[in-house]
Amino acid sequence: MRSIDLASRSGVALKRAIQAKQLPRVACASARSFSSTSSNNTGLLPPRYETLYNKYSEVRRVLGSQRLTLAEKILYSHLDNVEESLLSNTNGGRDIRGKANLKLKPDRVNMQDASAQMALLQFMTCNLPQPVIPASIHCDHLIVGSKGADEDLKAGIATNNEVFDFLESAGTKYGIDFWPPGAGIIHQTVLENYAVPGLMMLGTDSHSPNAGGLTTVTIGVGGADAVEALVGAPWELKAPKILGVRLTGKLNDWVSAKDVILYLTGRLTVRGGTGYIVEYFGPGVETLSLPGMATACNMGAEIGATTSIFPFTEASSRYLRATNREQADKDAKNFENFSKGSGQDSFFKFKADEGAQYDELIEIDLSKLEPHINGPFTPDLSIPLSEFKKTVQEQKWPEKLSAGLIGSCTNSSYEDMTRCESIVKAAEQAGIKPAADFYITPGSEGIRATLERDNTLQTFEKAGGIVLSNACGPCIGQWKRQDDIPKGTPNAILTSYNRNFRGRNDGNLETMNFLASPEIVTAMAYAGSTTFNPITDSLTTPDGKEFKFPAPKGLEGPETPFEAGREVFQVQSGTPNPNVEVAISPSSERLALLEPFETFPDSDLSGLRVLVKVTGKCTTDTISAAGPWLKYKGHLPNISENTLNTAVNAATGEVNVAYDLDGSKHTIPELAKQWKQRGQPWLVVAEHNYGEGSAREHAALQPRYLGARIIVTKSFARIHETNLKKQGVVPLTFANENDYDLIDAGDEVATVGLYEMLKNGGQGEVSLRVTKKDTGKVVEIKTKHAVSKDQAGFILAGSALNLLAKGN
Repeated sequence: MRSIDLASRSGVALKRAIQAKQLPRVACASARSFSSTSSNNTGLLPPRYETLYNKYSEVRRVLGSQRLTLAEKILYSHLDNVEESLLSNTNGGRDIRGKANLKLKPDRVNMQDASAQMALLQFMTCNLPQPVIPASIHCDHLIVGSKGADEDLKAGIATNNEVFDFLESAGTKYGIDFWPPGAGIIHQTVLENYAVPGLMMLGTDSHSPNAGGLTTVTIGVGGADAVEALVGAPWELKAPKILGVRLTGKLNDWVSAKDVILYLTGRLTVRGGTGYIVEYFGPGVETLSLPGMATACNMGAEIGATTSIFPFTEASSRYLRATNREQADKDAKNFENFSKGSGQDSFFKFKADEGAQYDELIEIDLSKLEPHINGPFTPDLSIPLSEFKKTVQEQKWPEKLSAGLIGSCTNSSYEDMTRCESIVKAAEQAGIKPAADFYITPGSEGIRATLERDNTLQTFEKAGGIVLSNACGPCIGQWKRQDDIPKGTPNAILTSYNRNFRGRNDGNLETMNFLASPEIVTAMAYAGSTTFNPITDSLTTPDGKEFKFPAPKGLEGPETPFEAGREVFQVQSGTPNPNVEVAISPSSERLALLEPFETFPDSDLSGLRVLVKVTGKCTTDTISAAGPWLKYKGHLPNISENTLNTAVNAATGEVNVAYDLDGSKHTIPELAKQWKQRGQPWLVVAEHNYGEGSAREHAALQPRYLGARIIVTKSFARIHETNLKKQGVVPLTFANENDYDLIDAGDEVATVGLYEMLKNGGQGEVSLRVTKKDTGKVVEIKTKHAVSKDQAGFILAGSALNLLAKGN
């Protein structure tokens, strides 16, 4: 391996790497592929913008004078066949949203290390020498946050060396950019290096829409979706509806862009954005920073939105220049002024057409918005700060704050950190230290190095804060707490993260994670109390005086461009090297080559049994837990041992309990494994928004591996429903939600009309014939589905991968 190889990152070598001097940023070709490399005064466009413009011209020709939102312009301009997608079953293009099946050609794919393992294992079965489009691998999910960046990174590399070797060797073999552990969190790295206006990207993480802050259409997907794009196959998406959010006014002192999405999440709920793209517009947009816009887009995943997007503003331009991408800024502006025709519609403006209509419209006056705190256990329980103390006391939530954590992919910008720095400096002058544990996670090596250069990190450390590695860490369950709170003990933490499902951060089901802006988290960490309001309340200084926090002040970006950081954390980028052997040990417990799933039988399914009937929230964390299980992301048999291990049994209320037909008691994965060995296919019955949360493909792969053929629910989260179909599992919803009560664990199930529907390319109705386990009574339950023609082909073939491998 090269000079920044993983083997050299132990002991003295690691220490030398961490102490290395900052070096100039190395520009990689794939990071700049959307832009020209030199001054562009000729009126010509860079290749990708030329392609984008030509497709846009086709869209205008097909749709005529129809007014388009910004999201539609970018999305439709990435169609493989514009006429086929926009004019098939859409009333001549007048009813595209929610009806058309868009077949898209994304510009690039970005993969984080936990999901990249399975995505690359699937890509390898397609036998291609390299991806058709640019791609990147980001090692950010496997580092445990605990004692501090240097020690944690060293331990993480030692623990996960085998996986990092695999990812780097695959990147080298296939010409995929490789960002090593410590380089940063995928979404921040993508924003700094790859995102430019007009791009369409897929990311194997649900918070990939973070890049929508820089006017891209970036969508979170599973690994099989990513492989489709990597091999050059059109990627299918049901045309989203567009939810417009009109912003007016300007944020007040203690209010941040995080509060916009915290408020919106509470208003829309975790299901309110399903099937929609959220598009922000209005005069208030011009008052927001680029990192603030990215924050709002990032957490749009929590309302189930397909993605979120902002128009190109002066703040966007400043950010491109600050991240050493002056040419990308020039190219974007030149593109907006480029035309091959006449009239306003011949110009591609990075904003909605005047007169464009939204399916739903929400107006937010930023001047009237106040800070919000969301939680616990769900990101849509949104409470204004002014009401939070009262709510804590009424709900009898812990009043003691055990930890405050800032950073993560959602809020780790220079602006976020310098606003928090102003709070810490004010407290320091008053002689006050944080009363709760205080953790800081920089989003990238560039951010970390710049904050170190400008003495911000030193301010945090002087106050007793622990600066963690440039990685996801506690946000995705990679947190080894230092306060020895026993599992099962109720306690409260405040974080600037984006997701707060039960047990997500530390494995303790009673840890209550409240989401807030980093400024609010920082101030409340000093109080050590969940009932403290930093806007109205005071603390007592060591000399007995009253101290009230001044309003936070920060800088949108550094006064001089961002630092590249240490050379050891820079990207490895190059042309494919077919002579490289991808590193997988035959005896590995971390990585395993994939075997194809069996094809769908030449008939309807029969003899299925209900493994478990689940009640309440069933997220992808519930179906496939993260935390310590992340180490098995590349080994399907091993990670399947955690399947549904925090699901609640609807019949008994027990967690991770299922009963065999003879009444014997098992954990859910134990029983699934036994049924797999017995050749007993099964299904799961669940409630609303099944698969909410991350883009975790394993939540579909694991049940499929263990023998699931159907999941029937009241409703699905978008990404998970797609992931199931890609793995050959049929997602069905109850036509009548009350029919959830007619089916129970152990019941025998046969499908009626499923095979015919699949053979007819998704056309037709499906019902379930249920034979009750205890009485033998037969009931028929009508269901609904959203299986497209292509998806029907995936299911019949056994999986999308089976079909893709056959075609290459």
